[in-house]
Amino acid sequence: MAILITGAAGFIGHNFCEKLAKKKLKTKIICIDNINNYYSVNIKKARIKRFRKFKNFKFLKIDLSNFENLKKLFKSYKFEEVYNFAAQAGVRYSEKNPNAYIKSNVEGFINLISLSKKNKIKKFFYASSSSVYGDNNNFPLKEKEILNPKNFYGITKKMNEDVAQMYYENYKFKSVGLRFFTVFGEWGRPDMFMIKYLNAVYNSKKFYLNNFGKHIRDFTYVDDVTNILIKLRSKKISKNEIYNICSNNPIGLIKIIKFFEKLSPKIRINKRGFQKADVYKTHGNNKKLLKTLKIYKFTNIYSALKKTHDWFFKNKKIYLK
Repeated sequence: MAILITGAAGFIGHNFCEKLAKKKLKTKIICIDNINNYYSVNIKKARIKRFRKFKNFKFLKIDLSNFENLKKLFKSYKFEEVYNFAAQAGVRYSEKNPNAYIKSNVEGFINLISLSKKNKIKKFFYASSSSVYGDNNNFPLKEKEILNPKNFYGITKKMNEDVAQMYYENYKFKSVGLRFFTVFGEWGRPDMFMIKYLNAVYNSKKFYLNNFGKHIRDFTYVDDVTNILIKLRSKKISKNEIYNICSNNPIGLIKIIKFFEKLSPKIRINKRGFQKADVYKTHGNNKKLLKTLKIYKFTNIYSALKKTHDWFFKNKKIYLK
């Protein structure tokens, strides 16, 4: 038996690999990533280095859009579980380079789910996003809401969900879609709000605050995300399921900055207007998730923010370039 984790050099994928490593499973865990240069390759290599030391982990550089290489991988290992976190990230970048999103988020996903179906994978989990909701204001957003993504990134994630649903309807292939809501925490992406702010504080980078700081986000701590994934892993999959992975506790960006200012030096904030690919607010309903898990207590937002700050302060050199 083996487990496949894609996007293992990415933020969520890497943290999930670490969580599985701590479980000390006897199962072989194969981690793959194409290690693209959307952001610092050095950060991705530093993440990979952390789980290379575990004997049951193996890392391979593979791009999901290369069907033949992926097919060989499935032949080499008898996978029973697949966790897909591989994707071209970034909402605004999707407006500049949509082809990168088609190749990774659509072609790559179809390659992976088709091979998973063919090889009778028992558990197939894939990352979706709160971006599929678009500017829907029916807060808190439930999984049954009508989807109307506002940007190209969100469109590709909705396409993943549509493909997964088709595979269930046509082939009875079961899967779990994970609509992540603004995940933050240790080893975060340098293009996301919190790490961008801390990078500006400790590495003297410029910081731009979009929409003059009026955005509201349902921030979800990465340790909660990985704990939830471990719990969902033990649950029976009966069909194509979709879950909001969120804290159901939205907070404004200004409040986050004010909290960080208590822990770190103040910096100059360059405020600018609303960016067209953004949504003003995200707020997910997590009742379906909590019903499935039976019980789960999310980390206090300010405790999670302090952990994120303290981790970044100790590891700020990784984000210098």
